[in-house]
Amino acid sequence: MHLNDPARFKELYSIGNSIARGPIKLYAAPNEGSKPRLGISIGRRVGTAPRRNRIKRLLREAFRLMQHDWPSAYDLVIVVRPHEPLPLAEYQRALSGAMVKLVHGSTRNKE
Repeated sequence: MHLNDPARFKELYSIGNSIARGPIKLYAAPNEGSKPRLGISIGRRVGTAPRRNRIKRLLREAFRLMQHDWPSAYDLVIVVRPHEPLPLAEYQRALSGAMVKLVHGSTRNKE
């Protein structure tokens, strides 16, 4: 369920819908498979390695808990902006709001 292909990341950046919610920006597009896949892009500007790893763990857990609530298979790339790590519920709220907006609104939101 991990999205590892750099070419798919670039494809999602160019053609996928995007929306920003709080400290994350989500790019999404339907995939050919039957399950959603997640990729996370987090740069050094976000903080030290332990902080970046904590944020990635929390985002993966939020994705894991919510993936069955989404209507179909999507490839998702989360770009993380610099911030202090948030509680799991905040990441879930941000992902949920972004996915609802992306699935029900087909326009590209550049921010």
